[in-house]
Amino acid sequence: MLVVITGASQGIGYAVAEVFAAAGHGLCICSKTASRLKEATETLQKKYPTVTIHSKQADLSKQVDCLEFGNWCLSLGTPHILINNAGYFLPGNLMQEEQGVLESQIAANLYSAYYTTRAIVPAMIKVGKGHIFNICSIAALKAYPQGGSYSISKFALDGFSKNLREELKNTGIKVTGVYPGATYTNSWAESGVTPTRIMEAQDIATMIYSATQLSPQAVVEDIVMRPLLGDL
Repeated sequence: MLVVITGASQGIGYAVAEVFAAAGHGLCICSKTASRLKEATETLQKKYPTVTIHSKQADLSKQVDCLEFGNWCLSLGTPHILINNAGYFLPGNLMQEEQGVLESQIAANLYSAYYTTRAIVPAMIKVGKGHIFNICSIAALKAYPQGGSYSISKFALDGFSKNLREELKNTGIKVTGVYPGATYTNSWAESGVTPTRIMEAQDIATMIYSATQLSPQAVVEDIVMRPLLGDL
């Protein structure tokens, strides 16, 4: 089984890559930062030497990179699973954030999934099966302080995911929106928050993998996860 994961060099993306590699599945992964991608690929390959891992540097906030990455994945085979994880969090208030923040957040957090999916899904439709995961956020479910344009972009990704689910339900392709709350990744490293207060990236990866283990006629539409003690 070929699994495509965007933004896979760290955090949730890396954790997802590891859980599928541990299960013996081949990977096509990408990241915007070439050095981190190289390190992640080498680490995964060393831990799982029998698994085929393909990696390609790509900035998926750029449409051309989405199309190039998607076509590159297809050259290696028809993906069974696509996990749209690329993106980043930039806190701020709508009235104070700098000009252009909305555009950059939409490009990184929405267009990355939109264009990559459009490149890959026709091949899935042709074989009549596949599973797409869109890593949204609880920021897509409810407005909160300092959410700013990030929250807008995630609300949009939620809309994309729901529309995709409706359009693809008769093609044999499953669509799952993933809505994690606070998860300990590099973005939390300097926050002062105790790692045990929030979720682990592995928690998200485990739930995603579990959702792929259902019968062909069942789909988990939404995965909502929060720290045990609630949102921060």
